[in-house]
Formats: sequence, structure tokens, C-alpha cells
Amino acid sequence: MKNEKSYTEIMKARGRMKKKDIEPSILDIYIQMIIDEAIFKRKKNLLEEKINAAIDSGDRSLFCKLALEYKQLLTFAS
Repeated sequence: MKNEKSYTEIMKARGRMKKKDIEPSILDIYIQMIIDEAIFKRKKNLLEEKINAAIDSGDRSLFCKLALEYKQLLTFAS
């Protein structure tokens, strides 16, 4: 006799397999954290450079706009 499973058993087994595939591993979480940190630092550095350039050129409106972006970036990160 063949080893046959019912439809319900097959669906339960399939559901368990999908859950395992969806759950991220600790390594995936660490990798994402590193990527997020690198992106944050790059955005922060770019904004700092633009803010310094706005100060050097005396462009007050650009400085205020960039300072607000910088503040929002730091607020979002904490």
C-alpha cells in the first residue's frame, strides 16, 4: 500500500514549511542592521557637507531647509 496523506495533512505540512521560509534568521537581521546603519551614516554625512556648504556660501534659506532635514533624520534614528 502507498504512503498516502490526506489533503489536510498535506496542507498542514505545507503551512509549516512556509512559516519556516518566511522567518528571518538572526544573520539576516544583523545584515539589515548593518545596511541601515551604513545608509544612515551616509545620509548624515551628506547633509552635514551640504549644511557646511550653505553656511560657507551664506545661503540662509538653504541652511534652514537642510538643518530641518538633519533634525528629522536624527529624530527618526533615535
